[in-house]
Amino acid sequence: MATPHRYFVYILSSRTKRMYIGVTNDLERRVAQHKRREVEGFTSRYNIDRLVYYEESNDVWAALNREKQLKGWMRGRKLELVSDTNPEWRDLAAEW
Repeated sequence: MATPHRYFVYILSSRTKRMYIGVTNDLERRVAQHKRREVEGFTSRYNIDRLVYYEESNDVWAALNREKQLKGWMRGRKLELVSDTNPEWRDLAAEW
């Protein structure tokens, strides 16, 4: 039996709550890359390396559509999404 595919839509944050939304099929690897500043650009420039939210899907298209949806939201709605599930904005990957 084939192992089901897993895809993650995730939100990273800086300490000042500047946010980045992405999608990956290996959340631990991808977050580690951000933490080590291996991902050049926006996240490394603004020290965005704290995993504050993620969702899992077995469907790559659903994950990509959800990423696009979240990116289209106004900032306040994104802040509310994270605050509802992670009120302290703690780094969910801190123990990895």
